[in-house]
Amino acid sequence: MASQSQFYHQTRIPSTYSRWWQYFYQNKLALVALIVFLVIGLIAIFADLLAPFDPTLPFTDAIHTPPSWYDNGEIRFLLGTDYIGRDNFSRLVFGARLSLSLATAVVLLSASVGITLGVISSFANRWLDMLIMRVMDFILALPSLLLAVVIVAVIGPGLPNAIYAVAIVLIPHFVLISRTAIKHEKNKEYVTAMRLDGASKTRLFFHSILPNILPPIIVQLTLAFSTAILEIAALGFLGLGAQAPHPEWGTILSESHNYIMFAPWTVTLPGLAIFFTLLSINLVGDGLRDAMDIEKNK
Repeated sequence: MASQSQFYHQTRIPSTYSRWWQYFYQNKLALVALIVFLVIGLIAIFADLLAPFDPTLPFTDAIHTPPSWYDNGEIRFLLGTDYIGRDNFSRLVFGARLSLSLATAVVLLSASVGITLGVISSFANRWLDMLIMRVMDFILALPSLLLAVVIVAVIGPGLPNAIYAVAIVLIPHFVLISRTAIKHEKNKEYVTAMRLDGASKTRLFFHSILPNILPPIIVQLTLAFSTAILEIAALGFLGLGAQAPHPEWGTILSESHNYIMFAPWTVTLPGLAIFFTLLSINLVGDGLRDAMDIEKNK
């Protein structure tokens, strides 16, 4: 008698998230960017272990010491020192923690408010929907950095106010993404079936619509994260964000740009840190978008 294994063959169907990863893994550029970003994130997490010195500690006998690979560099200062003798490597490592943590706070705040407003707008009466969208259109009509500068100039410089300013600038993007995605899903047959079955708006959103609008929201989160890092750095460079001696990348640039002619490493290094961080996040976001589009169009 033949065994059951000769008659039955069970095929495991991968989940949506597994298929996303499979498509993303095939994009080698996005995969390398993800690895780079994870390395930067680990550097930020373990900054206390990696940094050899306190980022605010000046060495008065080593002002503008070049990186260790220069002929007159010192091995104890791997990336040299700044204009008051602070170790550049320690400041960049702690700057990664500060910049990424500030960007995370901005994204969480803007996403929570923006998605909530998008949900309200998509389910609300026409007049409330129009009111919310006109406010969002007004914010989007202004250059984001200029609006952030104006907001910080009104409420005052500092880290908390910089977070609020950049979050306000990013809110409309989440409102538009969530509202558009919900409006699109509301017209589908499964939503109509649930309505006819008596499902409430809350159940309809959390159990049916939300899982289907996650892809554009996830992509927007990655793009908003890179925007938050850039604008926080810009505010820090203008003296409106993190204030000295906080080792935020934009603030480091602001303190060092006057010495670019005879100490270029003090400007080049934080600039490269911002560049590679933004590049890796944007490439990861593009890879996620491509992977989700492939799954959507199958």
